Amino acid sequence: MAPGAGGGAVTPIVAPVGGMLPMLDLFGVAVFAASGALAATNAKQTFVTAAFFALITGVGGGSVRDLLIGAPVFWTHDPWLAAACLGAAALIWLTPEGWWRGPALDWFDAVGLAVYAVFGAAKSVAFGIPPVPAALMGVVTACVGGIIRDVLAGEPSILMRPELYVTAAALAAGAYVALHALGAPIWIAALVGTAAGFALRAAAIAWKLRLPAYRGRR
Repeated sequence: MAPGAGGGAVTPIVAPVGGMLPMLDLFGVAVFAASGALAATNAKQTFVTAAFFALITGVGGGSVRDLLIGAPVFWTHDPWLAAACLGAAALIWLTPEGWWRGPALDWFDAVGLAVYAVFGAAKSVAFGIPPVPAALMGVVTACVGGIIRDVLAGEPSILMRPELYVTAAALAAGAYVALHALGAPIWIAALVGTAAGFALRAAAIAWKLRLPAYRGRR
């Protein structure tokens, strides 16, 4: 049986990360949920659609990760996470549209992206996943909810955009996994990974950084 497969063995490993950043955990879900609700309201959909978009965006990545690593799906065992998603949808629905224009949500999303990439990698490591797949599970955690949101909304997926988004999640998750493998304390690995991922995403927002596109054979 893999470490943590029964539920109890994983707790001491994941707890330091969750204990250090509990509010950011909830904040990350709420920010991603808000982006999902915005996609629905921008398309002039109903509140039910906005709430569904908020939920699937907020918890989609973490749900896929948990199914892949054999963990209980996280939000079904937490009394606050689904409520946070629905609350974010209600906030978007009831407030003026002008409040949500501009770059503010991009910056909130940058924090959520980095934190969730680290959380996903940390949980995967705790469940006995090898380093490279664990880092990829961090990327899944941070990005899959947004990919599902874009597909449902009929928008170009973040995977098809040249901006540094998935790359920032990969840096955050990869830094955490590398430092953990080198024996760094969990809280240091988490802080460094989160800071690195946020810094890269912030630089991409501020200076429009992007990866070069494939140009074909010459």
